[in-house]
Amino acid sequence: MRKLQLVIRLELLSRGGGDVPIWRVELPDMKIDRDPAADARIDVSVARPRFNELAAEGQLEDWARAYERGDVKVTGDRAVIALLGNVIQRKRARV
Repeated sequence: MRKLQLVIRLELLSRGGGDVPIWRVELPDMKIDRDPAADARIDVSVARPRFNELAAEGQLEDWARAYERGDVKVTGDRAVIALLGNVIQRKRARV
């Protein structure tokens, strides 16, 4: 995944339902800005507390399980989502 060039719109959901911070994440450089990310190919939504856990200690397997449980929601370009899914499945199979 280091070669993948991708812009992600990251939405950190809060319990209060107030202002939802939106971040622009650029891969592979991990350039992160507080920006609406109009050029994002995929949108990722996750509750802020869960994101904090995954960001601090989460490995690929933890993120994949969170997605499978519905803690992390991904929408956007279906081809990009399918590509990421295939790459992640192959990586999980090797571990």
